[in-house]
Amino acid sequence: MSQTREVRLFRNGRNQAVRIPVEFELPGETALIHKEGDRLVIEPARKRGLLELLASWEPLDEEFPDIDSDLPPPRDVDL
Repeated sequence: MSQTREVRLFRNGRNQAVRIPVEFELPGETALIHKEGDRLVIEPARKRGLLELLASWEPLDEEFPDIDSDLPPPRDVDL
């Protein structure tokens, strides 16, 4: 596991905050935080790419409707 360091907690308005030492700085402007028991886990919020987003979706198991069935046949238009 990585190194451990004691840090200061302080109040920022109505929120509790923590000073993150430079060696633990996270990239970007936002982070994700969650609890695991009595631990707080902070990790960088990564921007998801389109391929990652599409891969996370459940596949569709229904048929797409036939939307062309009621359309008139195509015709050439002179311009």
